[in-house]
Amino acid sequence: MKIKLVKSLIGSKKDQIATAYALGLKKIGDETTQPDNDATKGKVAKINHLVEVTEA
Repeated sequence: MKIKLVKSLIGSKKDQIATAYALGLKKIGDETTQPDNDATKGKVAKINHLVEVTEA
């Protein structure tokens, strides 16, 4: 799955920022490709208001 950060991390909770960093997302526009498994889906669910997900 492709994950793109579309909103700023400023003002987000520390655990949400840490989750974004764990996915490799630091700045708006950053994109990463992650495996489609339960762990990744859990991380995306935690920051779903900040990211845009597409199936790759």
